[in-house]
Amino acid sequence: MMKKVYVVGVGLTKVSRHYDKGLKELFAEAAWKAIEDAGNIMPKALVVGNETSSSLQDQDNLGAYLADYGGLGRIPAFKVEAACGSGGAAFYTGYALVASGLVDVVMVAGVEKLTDARSSVTTAALAKAADAEYEAFYGASFTSLNALLMHYYMKKYRVSHEEIAEWSVMMHENASKNPYAQLRFRVTKEQVVTSRIIAYPLRLLDASPISDGAAAVILASEDVAKKISDTPISIVGVGMATDKIYIAGRESLDRMEALILAAKQAFSMAKISPRDIDVVEVHDAFSILGLMSLEDLGFVEKGRAAKALNDGAFHPGDKPTANPSGGLKARGHPVGATGVYQVAEIAMQLRGDFPGVKVPSEVGLASNIGGAGTTITVAILRR
Repeated sequence: MMKKVYVVGVGLTKVSRHYDKGLKELFAEAAWKAIEDAGNIMPKALVVGNETSSSLQDQDNLGAYLADYGGLGRIPAFKVEAACGSGGAAFYTGYALVASGLVDVVMVAGVEKLTDARSSVTTAALAKAADAEYEAFYGASFTSLNALLMHYYMKKYRVSHEEIAEWSVMMHENASKNPYAQLRFRVTKEQVVTSRIIAYPLRLLDASPISDGAAAVILASEDVAKKISDTPISIVGVGMATDKIYIAGRESLDRMEALILAAKQAFSMAKISPRDIDVVEVHDAFSILGLMSLEDLGFVEKGRAAKALNDGAFHPGDKPTANPSGGLKARGHPVGATGVYQVAEIAMQLRGDFPGVKVPSEVGLASNIGGAGTTITVAILRR
């Protein structure tokens, strides 16, 4: 029988272009914030989410590298890689370590440093998460792959770019209040739809920025959690699934089957439905992914997310409120760390101490995507 698992500490760095800090400095900052937040309890294992350390920092053996620099001792430590979903996959792994009873206190961290290289080099590193033989070889970047998804979606459901642009407007509004966010400025619909085309129909303000950052959460068993915290956040459901990495081989381009399956697993485990979720952090590396995620998670019917959004749904005060952090779009997207940021942000919302837009919540959900809808995790947390 699996043990109950709780989030007892969180630590975040500001998402930015940290030219003065490397992977280890960013990790150490987030890690020790999380340890302090958890009453200075030390983890007995470290799981790190990261996508590009091999390509951009020439650094493998990342778990030991960070545990050593961070002063965590000779604990088990290893890296989990699942493209932009590395943070969520690391969380899934850390949860399993505690739930199995193998370890009673685990640190799950995510760290990424995308500004160590030119944009073209970073883009090529990120493209390795696509099918190297059939997509990346022909020059397909994640921007172009998501542009294909967006074009298909807009045409099939007769959704205008002006309607989709409301997502970016809301994300920037939320991020303007989040001290950890990278893009803390507001935008208008007109600015979104007239911004520079980066891969038609995607424009610059539909996309998340290139980011550096680190996040950490401390997971603990029930016995440990009750000793160190009056408000431990329970992890009541997790799910993970994959889809065809080559998007041309998928059954549909307007549904993320991996998200649908991962969500089904998590909701079943938590014994709740989408109607019970108060706050959600979804993966919106591009605005279209945010809208598709809300649909595939069951919060709105397929093809209706943009229209619902423009009618006021998913804004602060609605149930569920979507991405009060500002999302990847405006909080920023330090790829391998993103999934850990999402879990930390949901935990802080449930505790009532998130420093930005606050959403009074009992139950929250985080979903993290690797690739163009290829590897997806869902986590449901309860106060």
